[in-house]
Amino acid sequence: MGNDVIRTEGAPAPVGAYPHARRVGDLLFLSGVGPRVPSTNAVPGNVVDADGTLLSYDIEAQCRQVFANVRAVLEASGARFEDLVDVTVYLTDMARDFATYNRLYAEAFAGVDACRTTLGITALPTPIAIELKCVAALAR
Repeated sequence: MGNDVIRTEGAPAPVGAYPHARRVGDLLFLSGVGPRVPSTNAVPGNVVDADGTLLSYDIEAQCRQVFANVRAVLEASGARFEDLVDVTVYLTDMARDFATYNRLYAEAFAGVDACRTTLGITALPTPIAIELKCVAALAR
């Protein structure tokens, strides 16, 4: 039974003490993945003031980046989007962002038959508007 911890330079560094993913048997569990750009740690589309206070954000840019980051973690783990079986999505502004996120999710995850849950929450650990938590099933 595989029990591997996965860390990759292809995704943004975790903001806490956890790996990008962990394989246990035929299941791959991804830690929460946000939309930070791996090489710069910047959040695409965020506008902040001189004090670092978030003034506005672009949910489309964040969705595209978070989907790319999920793909990078999957690929580093030897998996693909098509291996996903469960995706939990956290949005900090469901009313404002759901329609855009839902459209982009349908494009990015076309052909993926994963179960999906989307939750509206008040905040994430860093100034981001979306985070994904995923589980994939891997072939033996």
